[in-house]
Amino acid sequence: MDDFDVKLLNALQDDGRLTNYDLAERVGLSASQCSRRRSALEDDGVIGSYHAALSPQALGLDVIAFVQVTLATHSPDNSKRFAKLIDGLEEVQEAYSLTGEADYLVKIAVSDLKALSHVLNDVFLPHESVAHLRSSIVLDRLKQTMRLPLGHLANAAPRTNPASKRKTRRARRSTAG
Repeated sequence: MDDFDVKLLNALQDDGRLTNYDLAERVGLSASQCSRRRSALEDDGVIGSYHAALSPQALGLDVIAFVQVTLATHSPDNSKRFAKLIDGLEEVQEAYSLTGEADYLVKIAVSDLKALSHVLNDVFLPHESVAHLRSSIVLDRLKQTMRLPLGHLANAAPRTNPASKRKTRRARRSTAG
C-alpha cells in the first residue's frame, strides 16, 4: 500500500460515488492507473463494498439502543443459536462478541420505545440462548462515521502485486543456484 492507494481510499471514503475520472483527479493519477489500483484494492478485499448511507431519522428510526447480552450457557451450539437470532432481525444494525461481563453488544434501531420493548421482551428474552439483557438508549449521537483511520498506512511499504513477488523469488532462486 503506497501513498496513492491511501489517497484513493480516503477519497472513496469521502464519496464512494466518484467517477474514475474524478477519483483520478483527486489522487493525482491517470484514469487508467487509478482504475487498475481501485480494481486491485477491490480484488484484495481492501474495498469490501459500495453502499448508500441512509438516514435513520429520515426513515422514522428515532430510537437507537445498545443491548448487552449474556448467554444462558456458553457453548458453541448456544452461540450459533444466538447468532441465528440476531441475523434474522432487521432491527439489529451491529453485533459484537465481547470479553468481560456481557457476551455480546448489539446495536438496535427502531421507531419508538414500544418497538424496542417488543424486540427486547418478546424476541430476545424468551429466546433459549439468552439469559440476561442490559439496554442503554442513545440520547444523543456525538459522532458517527464509517471512515476507517488510514494514518498508519501513510509510511507503509509500497504495495506490490503477487506476480511481481513471484518473479523476484524466481530470479533470486536462479541466481542462487
